Amino acid sequence: MYMNSEKPKYLGFGLGLRTEHYGDILGDDPGSAAAIDWFEIISENYMVPGGRPLYMLDQIKERYPLVMHGVSLSIGSTAPLNMDYLKELQKLEKRVQPKWLSDHICWTGVHGKNMHDLLPVPYTEEALEHMAGRISQVQDFLGRSIALENASTYVTFKSDAMTEWEFVGELAARTGCMLLCDINNIYVSSFNHGFDPVTYLEAMPKQAVVQFHLAGHTNNGTHIIDTHDHPVVDEVWELYGKAVQLFGEVSTMIERDDNIPPLKDVVVEMERARTMSKDILGANV
Repeated sequence: MYMNSEKPKYLGFGLGLRTEHYGDILGDDPGSAAAIDWFEIISENYMVPGGRPLYMLDQIKERYPLVMHGVSLSIGSTAPLNMDYLKELQKLEKRVQPKWLSDHICWTGVHGKNMHDLLPVPYTEEALEHMAGRISQVQDFLGRSIALENASTYVTFKSDAMTEWEFVGELAARTGCMLLCDINNIYVSSFNHGFDPVTYLEAMPKQAVVQFHLAGHTNNGTHIIDTHDHPVVDEVWELYGKAVQLFGEVSTMIERDDNIPPLKDVVVEMERARTMSKDILGANV
């Protein structure tokens, strides 16, 4: 079973790579792009035989470190692992040479059907054992550890035998996988289910956390939906500050997937994260 205890190098502060920003990133005048340390790509957007996506990606990877983030691994599904998908993922991984690659603690389909959504898993010993085995299979196939992200959830299961943070921590312990800690998702789920988000953060194994996500959401009053189409809210910034206190330097990025503003506006949010991190860690030195 593949297990790698070496933690990837800290990358600084980055953004999710979006097609709307290609021109600013690759233009003659670097402008706002000069502040960006790295980019995260959505793996499936570039798992194609050729064309403009790979042409642009090849140029960007010459200038910036990249990490890969997938949405279709479906690690929690009961269907067999999709080996065709894994082969294409491995092909892209060899091309990109990412600092790490990640996906979500969820399932996305069954019986060959992709629901194109991040669906929740029950927090049971049976699910834990099942997912740990699949994570190990993926890591053995790729020959490297993967990072897994906590997804936002909107329902719970009567069969749950442990908390989400206990489940996530145990997955990392059993498989040696890394963790992508989505600060917004923790806040969204804590609001929806009524738990303390700081308790969640405090339970995460420090050595396993290699990346933070920050994003916006839609608050419907009685519940929050993770939409990535608004700026990061103050409550999530506050939780991010607590995460920095607990974990120190962790590679951090802003996710924006809809209502995408100009690059300079997203960079402003990214720079807020950088400033917060420096202020907090400097105060602790």
